Amino acid sequence: MKKGLIVFAREPLPGQVKTRLAASLGDQLATDIYENMLREVLKTTRQLRDIETFVFWACREESLPILADRYRCTSRLQSQGDLGERMQAAFELMFADGCDACCIIGSDAPDVPIAYIFEAYRLLETLHRGIVFGPSRDGGYYLLGLRRVWSKLFTNISWSSPEVLAQSLVAARASGLSPALLPEWQDIDTVEDLHDFQERNRGKR
Repeated sequence: MKKGLIVFAREPLPGQVKTRLAASLGDQLATDIYENMLREVLKTTRQLRDIETFVFWACREESLPILADRYRCTSRLQSQGDLGERMQAAFELMFADGCDACCIIGSDAPDVPIAYIFEAYRLLETLHRGIVFGPSRDGGYYLLGLRRVWSKLFTNISWSSPEVLAQSLVAARASGLSPALLPEWQDIDTVEDLHDFQERNRGKR
C-alpha cells in the first residue's frame, strides 16, 4: 500500500499566521511560535519512513522553492478556495499520484504522538470504506485519513467552528462511510492552548 501524508502549512509571515495568538502576544511572537510548531511537525514527519510526505503551502508561488529549501521538505502550492476546497484538491492530487491511503494534518498540533499517525494508517488498511478522524478538543480535527475522495466531507462544513467534526461525521455517514476516531488531542490556537502545551511538555527537553 502506497501511503501519503499531506501537511497543510502557511508561510510564517507576521500578520498571516496564528491571529488569535497574535491578538494577545503580538504578530512577531505569534509568528515565531508558529514557525517552531511547524518545525516540530516536520521533525515528526521525517520519522515516517514508509510514508511519502508533501507540505502544501499557503503562500505566493514565488515563495515555494524558498520554503522547500528552508524547511527541507517536498513542497506543493495549496489551491485557491476555502479550507474544504483546498483540502479536497490536495487529496485528489495525492490519489492521482498513486496513493492508496492518505492523511492530512496541519501545523497546529506539534506534539501529536507519532503513534496516532501510524494508527491512522493501520485503520485505513483494515477498515472497509474507512475514514479516520483525529478529534481536537476545540470541536475540529487534527487529522483526516482517506482511501479516496468523498466530496461531501469538504462541502457545507462550518470551517474554523466548533461544529467541524460533528458536521464531518454526519457527512461521512451520509457518504456510506464508517468513521474511526483516534484519541483526542489539542491544537494550539489561543494563549490558553499554548499554556496547556507547555505544561504537557514540561521536562521533556
